[in-house]
Amino acid sequence: MKYRDFGKTGLKISQIGFGCMRLPEIERDGQRVVDEEKAIPMLRRGYELGINYFDTAVGYNNGQSQYVVGRALKPFRDKVMISTKLPLGMVNETDDFKRVLFQSLERIDTSYIDFYHFHGINKRDFDEKIVPLKLMDEARKAIDEGLIRHISFSFHDDPNNMKYIIDRGEIFASVLMQYNLLDRSNEEVLAYAHEKGLGTVIMGPVAGGRLAAPSYLYEKLLGKKSGSTPELALRFVLGNKNVSCALSGMTTIEMVEENCRIGDEENPMSPEDWEKVTVMMEEIKKFSDLYCTGCAYCMPCPQGIDIPYIFNCYTYYNVYGLKDHARQMYARVGREERGVGSPVSDCVECRECEDKCPQRIEISRRLKEVHEEMASAK
Repeated sequence: MKYRDFGKTGLKISQIGFGCMRLPEIERDGQRVVDEEKAIPMLRRGYELGINYFDTAVGYNNGQSQYVVGRALKPFRDKVMISTKLPLGMVNETDDFKRVLFQSLERIDTSYIDFYHFHGINKRDFDEKIVPLKLMDEARKAIDEGLIRHISFSFHDDPNNMKYIIDRGEIFASVLMQYNLLDRSNEEVLAYAHEKGLGTVIMGPVAGGRLAAPSYLYEKLLGKKSGSTPELALRFVLGNKNVSCALSGMTTIEMVEENCRIGDEENPMSPEDWEKVTVMMEEIKKFSDLYCTGCAYCMPCPQGIDIPYIFNCYTYYNVYGLKDHARQMYARVGREERGVGSPVSDCVECRECEDKCPQRIEISRRLKEVHEEMASAK
């Protein structure tokens, strides 16, 4: 396993980190529980192959991930870094910081957490909870007491708001963010975080499983028939010089060994190939007969149709060849529960969206065509 500088912490982090959100499960007494007979050997195999960063959280695997991670890593606790998180939904007053932290320490069965994250925060969380409740001061106290070694945050918000948080959270040592071949919206702020000395850990390098689906991307982008799309996705993330570590949510020992094989390489993707991939991804998309940039200038739709979402489904389907995933995405359109916007049939062809579209897409017509092609998803 090759290691990278982890921001200004002075630590070296494995290129591949173990995301402990998708540990294998079995059904027991009508409930889903972690299959420890598989999960613990997987975690320990990761350590044997050089992984030194393991990321868990309170709610992962129905609240069981922390327990299993603690048991698996106990024999070599001082050789690894454990990351876990503070869910702000569990914090209503200042003292809750310590209360939730102690719960995690007990579950993991450890005396300290290496990287403790404010979990999935945004600008509003920072301004309306972290600052007023003086949670940064609580984090400093916990560091002074040896309960945590570094304070961090994971992020799901507009990239510009990540800059805002970085600039005001002067003790943040690292940030956990999404970045992958299909979603490069955080690319600029990733470079900013790296420049500011934060360690950068990437979640979703395989786009939440989207790039694990069969497609021809590897051959399209690099002209090589050998290699899988998940491998290409992981190599792309690690090919960015501003990335410290790519987290992978692994469910089998085979996945652990395959990902660690990539992590063993000094340069998982050459600068030349990385640049080629970034350019060609945009070029491939442009050659689609429906080139929607996702700018969302067409929104809001008076009828509640999520136009960018529907066209994004079509991009996955028609451009990237991720057909099964695209159908699953499209099946959510118009659903009453956990659905995405109104169905295409609600379009009244007012063309208000078309007047605002920079690409001059005939949106009313194309929505119907996309629906006809993907209606089998329903």
